[in-house]
Amino acid sequence: MSQRYIVVFKNTATKDQIDQYEAEVKSSGGDVTQRFDTGMNGFAATIPDSFLTKLKADSIIDFIGQ
Repeated sequence: MSQRYIVVFKNTATKDQIDQYEAEVKSSGGDVTQRFDTGMNGFAATIPDSFLTKLKADSIIDFIGQ
């Protein structure tokens, strides 16, 4: 099952790293609906539960909100 989340990366995350996560969300069956590059680094997305587990375990992620 997929749900909508906002994923915020730590300030140390590069644009290339965030691009990679965006691509991984899409390849896992999710959909990135909005990208945040000013003020905070992250995106809003529909994320499958299976990929959400990977995101939550990654130290580059600052927080994930629903």
